[in-house]
Amino acid sequence: MEITHEEGKSGGRYVGRFPDIGEPAVITYSRTSPTLIIVDHTEVPDSMRGKGAGVALAEFVVEDARRGGWKIIPLCPFFRAQVDRHADWRDVIK
Repeated sequence: MEITHEEGKSGGRYVGRFPDIGEPAVITYSRTSPTLIIVDHTEVPDSMRGKGAGVALAEFVVEDARRGGWKIIPLCPFFRAQVDRHADWRDVIK
């Protein structure tokens, strides 16, 4: 899956695409400061379900936070559930 990051002034999104599937999976967030984001929504189309797209996006967000030195507030129920399953992500969770 190819993952891209789009950021605006107050937030952005991570977009994951499989070459053979048209609709992307998306994680959206709001940026509250240069060192803090709120992940508020994850959307995986039916055509991508069961292929690990949501988890791959969540892992990418966590790695991006580590590289950027910022923290994540996980308001999205899916992202929160992934945080609960991955104790090794706690270093970037607020």
